[in-house]
Amino acid sequence: MPPPLAAHLIRTGALSPTREPTPWDAPLPAPTPAASWGGAEHPAGVTRVTGPFSATAAVALATTWSITRVGRRKHAMNRLIRALEASSSATCRPASPAEASEAVLAVRRTAWHAPVRTACLEESAAATFLLATRRLSVVWCHGIAADPVRLHAWVQTVDGDLVAEPPSTRVYTPALTIGARHQHRL
Repeated sequence: MPPPLAAHLIRTGALSPTREPTPWDAPLPAPTPAASWGGAEHPAGVTRVTGPFSATAAVALATTWSITRVGRRKHAMNRLIRALEASSSATCRPASPAEASEAVLAVRRTAWHAPVRTACLEESAAATFLLATRRLSVVWCHGIAADPVRLHAWVQTVDGDLVAEPPSTRVYTPALTIGARHQHRL
């Protein structure tokens, strides 16, 4: 190791000098979390949400499905991101927690009847599109948790409150957030 790098690592506490080489402490045992691609946080399509069917939520779900299925598969996420950015740019005010929650639940109720895959990615995007039709904004989040690697997509209010999600969603680090653009306008 180059001496300047070693000196920097010692100064920052990342390394500690010893006279003799010593082995690292054994890692602490911990239960391994189950692998999840978002389904563990909210069992989409497994748990039925009661309430009325929403035609507007069905259109939002169909829009999400079309965006991800029409065109080259390897570009599906890019198309979805561009559509989410476009829809959030047309919003005027933040959705209240109640408005955001109702949109997510409307999408979940409607998704129960959908003959296509409806997991966290589709639900969160459709809820964002549904709110955008009313010019209401939320923050769409796509995040990751490690060990094992898990992905999840969700919606939160512009204040950072989770919308219709369990507290376990907080273990995910948002890698991409879209929305709340009105906060940045002067």
